[in-house]
Amino acid sequence: MSEAVISSSPAYADIDPRVGALVNELIGRIADKWTMLLIEELDEGGTMRFSQLARAVPGISQKMLTQTLRAMERDGLVSRTVYAVVPPKVEYRLTPLGEGLGEAFCGVWRWAEANLDSVETARKQFDAARV
Repeated sequence: MSEAVISSSPAYADIDPRVGALVNELIGRIADKWTMLLIEELDEGGTMRFSQLARAVPGISQKMLTQTLRAMERDGLVSRTVYAVVPPKVEYRLTPLGEGLGEAFCGVWRWAEANLDSVETARKQFDAARV
């Protein structure tokens, strides 16, 4: 639902507009596949170094990993710890906010698992009708 829809809908009239803005931003963040993959990796791996995350998430470039981790840190989803050693050691871990977002996203995984066959059937029917 767009911010315009949230702000103009009577059902959302009593909601602080900042909440609507945050929901829109977080939906955009969740829609970014890298964020959700990083949350999953950090949830499973605990505290991880940049290079570990790069290896754990196939296809992510160093630039995209850096940008995504910075955005997640800004939103309070991950914490970044820098150790003053040579070479520099940087570790990332999920914050309670990041853990909560990961838990919320688990519902989508459960829905996908429960509805996989139905979605695949619907896609096949749609594709067959388009030929």
